[in-house]
Amino acid sequence: MKTYWTLSIAFSIIALSCNSPSSKIEETVSSEDSKFLHPPLVSHIFTADPSAHVFNGKIYIYPSHDIESEVKEDDMGSHFDMKDYHVFSMERPGAEVIDHGPALKLEDIPWASRQLWAPDAAHKNGKYYLYFPAKDKEDIFSIGVAVSENPTGPFLAEPNPIKGTFSMDPAVFEDEDNSYYLYFGGIWGGQLQWFEDQQLVEGRKGPTDGIPAPEEKALMPFVAKLSDNMLELAEKPLEVLLLDQNGEPIKAGDNEKRFFEAAWVHKHNGKYYFSYSTGDTHFIAYGIGDSPYGPFTYQGNILEPVQGWTNHHSIVNFEGKWYLFYHDTELSGKTPLRNIKMTELNHLPDGTIQTINPMK
Repeated sequence: MKTYWTLSIAFSIIALSCNSPSSKIEETVSSEDSKFLHPPLVSHIFTADPSAHVFNGKIYIYPSHDIESEVKEDDMGSHFDMKDYHVFSMERPGAEVIDHGPALKLEDIPWASRQLWAPDAAHKNGKYYLYFPAKDKEDIFSIGVAVSENPTGPFLAEPNPIKGTFSMDPAVFEDEDNSYYLYFGGIWGGQLQWFEDQQLVEGRKGPTDGIPAPEEKALMPFVAKLSDNMLELAEKPLEVLLLDQNGEPIKAGDNEKRFFEAAWVHKHNGKYYFSYSTGDTHFIAYGIGDSPYGPFTYQGNILEPVQGWTNHHSIVNFEGKWYLFYHDTELSGKTPLRNIKMTELNHLPDGTIQTINPMK
C-alpha cells in the first residue's frame, strides 16, 4: 500500500488502497481549499503518534494505527483501541510513502491484552527494536519490546514487558556515545498518576486519581539507560525534571507547560531538547538541558494546537535539515481517527526552536 506526500502547498492526496476504513476517508484532499498547512502523509488508513527515524539513509515512520471502535469514549482513552502497528518509509521528504503492512499484532504479544498505543524504534548492531506500550492482563500499561532483522519488521515480541517500566509513550534516544535511553510516561489514560515511588497504588482507577494539587510539582516523565542487549533497563528509572524559567519544577496546575504525555528527545549543537505534549492545552512544548537525564528548562512551544484533542510528535534530522512529525484529524474530523503529517523544523541562532502553526 502506498500514499504520496509533497511539500508543495497545492497538492492532492489520492488514496491508493481499496482497503479504506469503513468511515471512508476522502479520496482526494486539496490544500488550496484547506485550512491545514501540511498534507497527510498517509490516507488509506488512520495513523497517529509518528515516531520517525533515519535508518540506512532512509526515513522510517513508526506510528500507531487508529481504527474505528465500539468502545465508549472516556477520559482514560479507552476508545483508542489500536490492535497492530504498521511501518512506513520514504526515501526523502516529499517522496513516496510506502506502507510495509502490519509489523506487529496484538495477538502476537503474549503478555498484552489491549491498546497498542504510541510506539518508538531503535537500531543497534544490525537489529531493530520496536518499543511499545500495551495493557497487561490486569489492564495496567507497561512497555514491551519486539525485535526484527529488518526496520519494517515483522517484529517478534519478547514474552514479557520490560521489567521496571510502567505507564506508556516510550521514546528511545541514541546519544553520540552510542548509549540508548528509554523515556516513558503519560497522565490520565497513561496511568502515570496511579504510581508513587514507581509502585502501583491500590485503589486508583480514574484519570485524575493521584494527580497533584495545582500548586504542587507536576508529575514528571521517567528515563532509564537501556542495557547492551536493548531488551532491559540498565538502571532504575529516574524522574525527568522539567523546570520553569525561574528554575522551579513546573507545577501541576500550569497546564500550558506541564508534562502530559509524548516524550521525545533530540540533540542539537551539544544541547539536549526534551519535547512533549501538554495534553488538555494541546501544545507540543519543550525544554533544553545539558544531559539526557535533564533537568530541562522550559522554552516554549514547538507546535501550536492542531485539529483534534491529542497530539504526539517526533523530531528527526535528515541530510542536515530537521523535520517535525505530528498528527491531526484532517481526514476524519474525529479525535480517535487521526492522520500523520510532517513539516520542516528550524532551530534559531539562540538555540530555541521556531514555533510552528499547523493551520492557515
